[in-house]
Order: sequence, then structure tokens, then C-alpha cells
Amino acid sequence: MALNEEELDYLEKHISELAEVAFKQAYWAALASDSSVLMCENGDLVEVFPNGKRKFIKYLSPPTPVIRGQKLELK
Repeated sequence: MALNEEELDYLEKHISELAEVAFKQAYWAALASDSSVLMCENGDLVEVFPNGKRKFIKYLSPPTPVIRGQKLELK
């Protein structure tokens, strides 16, 4: 199915909304299938279980601010 330019522009403007919905759907689908989910909560990596229990995994380093077009070198 080929999209025209107008349809592509519309979808591109809504990528963040579509991504948010996709992540929420994946989160609930994983819990519904009796799997746990890893997520960031208040700067911590936490495992969330289907029964609602949360298990601390580790502290996460603060995010690295990035400017558009900036190149970073990973060590």
C-alpha cells in the first residue's frame, strides 16, 4: 500500500502519539501474557510483574542531553 505525500506528512506529525499508544499496548499485552516488564521509574530500572509487584533492578545514570545534529562518541 503506497501512501501519498499528504498521508505521510500526517503520520509523521503524529509519530510520538502513535509510539505512546504502541508502548502502552505492548506493556499491557506483556503483563496479560503473564510476563514481566522492565521500565524506568524515577530514574530507576524496575521490573513490573503481572500481579502489580515491582522489583528494583538498578539505578540508571541521568540522561545525556543531546542537541540536534550533535555527534556523540561511545566509549
